[in-house]
Amino acid sequence: MSILNIFKNKPPIAPGYFPISTDMHSHILPGIDDGSPDVETSIALVKGLMQLGIRRSVATPHVISDLYRNTPETIGNALKILQDELVAQQINFTVTAAAEYMLDPYFFELLESGERLLTLHDNIILTEFSFGYQPDNPKKMCFGILTNGYTPILAHPERYAYFHGDYKAYHLLQDMGFLLQVNLLSVTGYYGAPVAKAARYIIKNGLATYTGTDLHHARHMAALQDRRSIGIFNEIFLGKNMNFVI
Repeated sequence: MSILNIFKNKPPIAPGYFPISTDMHSHILPGIDDGSPDVETSIALVKGLMQLGIRRSVATPHVISDLYRNTPETIGNALKILQDELVAQQINFTVTAAAEYMLDPYFFELLESGERLLTLHDNIILTEFSFGYQPDNPKKMCFGILTNGYTPILAHPERYAYFHGDYKAYHLLQDMGFLLQVNLLSVTGYYGAPVAKAARYIIKNGLATYTGTDLHHARHMAALQDRRSIGIFNEIFLGKNMNFVI
């Protein structure tokens, strides 16, 4: 089935269950990373977000040295394409853009050069670690970011398997100065049982500041809208304020 038909004529999901109204982590900009490949898909994903009750999204395309060397220009161009299409289709949805910065040597070159980084709001940036290897010195990384005037949010710490053997790492990351952002689908078991267990630990212990969809494609959207997921979101997030406020 075409993604353009996935959300067509689908009634809105009952409001009140979804834990956020602003999505601060998504890959819905067309054609610049491993998220939406084109503007048609981007519009379909936006419609899916709206059915969840989301009315604003900060798109966060990857900036990774060996894969996606996105710049403010490439991200700005993709953002304008999506914004123009939203206007053309009279879709009342607000989308802005920042970036999800891999904390690799390229990022620290950008940071030390004084080049403008794309922020979610004010001086807040979204960052991530490699899934493949544990960073040598996250404390030094965080200190470098803070001393350059930015506040780092660490995306989906529950998905880094090298932390699963010792949950004290999540406390240490927060103590270093990272704000922690858990993926919504992590708590449902979408990424596997160890990730779900870690995500629930982070939330239960008050270590998570934010949550987001990390939306890339239609499979993510289908999982977010699944009735079982809705029940889990109610169970895990009810009464918790994890919305990103702009």
